[in-house]
Parts: sequence; C-alpha cells; structure tokens
Amino acid sequence: MDLWEAIKTRRSIRKLTGELSFSSLLKPLEAARWAPSAHNAQPWRFLLILDPQVKRSLAEAMAEAWVKDLIADGVEKEAAEKAAYRSVRMIVSSPVAIVVCLTMEDMQKYPDERRRRAEYLMAVQSVAAAAQNLLLALHAEGLGACWLCAPLFCQEAVRGVLGIPSDVEPQALVIVGRPAESPLPPPRRQLNEVLFINRWGVKP
Repeated sequence: MDLWEAIKTRRSIRKLTGELSFSSLLKPLEAARWAPSAHNAQPWRFLLILDPQVKRSLAEAMAEAWVKDLIADGVEKEAAEKAAYRSVRMIVSSPVAIVVCLTMEDMQKYPDERRRRAEYLMAVQSVAAAAQNLLLALHAEGLGACWLCAPLFCQEAVRGVLGIPSDVEPQALVIVGRPAESPLPPPRRQLNEVLFINRWGVKP
C-alpha cells in the first residue's frame, strides 16, 4: 500500500476482532516515533494494553467518569449509562488498546504563561502527528483502528488504572484489531473550501 492509498482509504474502525501479537504492532509503533516534533523533543509515550482485564478496568473507569459528566450535563442516568455501556463494549471487544500520552519532559521551559502555553500546544501537535503516523501504519499493515479522545476527559481515572505518573498526560486511546466492518468514506470539504492564497478569504 503506498502512502496516498493509505491516506485516502484509512477509516475509523469501531468493530474490531481477531488476536494480535506484540510483534505485529512494532512496525506501526516504529512509524509513530518517526513523526516530526517541536525541537525534536519527541514528547509522545505509548502504553500498550494487551491484558484483557486491564483493558476492561480502563474502559469501566472511563465510562464511570463519562456517566458523571453526562448526568452533570442534564442527561438522564439511564441514557448516560446506556451510552457508557456501548463505549465499554467497544473497547473491551477490541483486541488491543494503545494509550497515547504526552510528556513535557524535554520541551523548552519558559517563565511566562504565554510561551508555556505555546510550548504545551506544540507538544500536543507533535503527539497528534505521531498518532496519525500510527493510524496510517496500522492501516498499511491491514489492521483497523479508531482514535478515541476519551482519556482527555478523565485523565486522573486513566492514570489511576494504569499507574501513569502525574507528569505524563493521557491524550488518546487507539483501539486496534482486525477490521470487522467497512465504513464508507465520510464527506470531505473540497480543497477550494479550505485553501486560501495570500490573504484570508482569497480563494484559489
């Protein structure tokens, strides 16, 4: 599969099956670590979850936090629990989960809030680039995956289950397996809708 084909045919796969070996994930993870990063700080860390019980504990902890958020947003408890159950089932049924994390360890340190904020955002962008490499490489290897942002909303719950230190931020959960569905491509905006030349609003 060439790069262009991988980019255009990759999908978010939520129905995953099969069994995956540790070795089958090494090439995609290798691709992830070759992503570009600010200052070449490589602020990504990956936590690979192969143990089904650990995966279930993580899914249930995130679901519990989500239910609390939904109820606080005015969603009825029964509906909130039903949505959370679907999420748990999707994660637990996936053969592998990868927690994509961020560390500021090697990012530059600044005394003022403005530059600290910019440095943090550069780390976020770098981690996202690594996650995209990971998704494309998994697809190129014939595997399905879906990027879930749930850990952002319950970082302490994720840390508690997985023992992640306080200076490392869980940013995303990527579930991985053999594809058990073939979603149609979602719509994309045309290039002339998102591209501007020289000044904002000037279309090509």
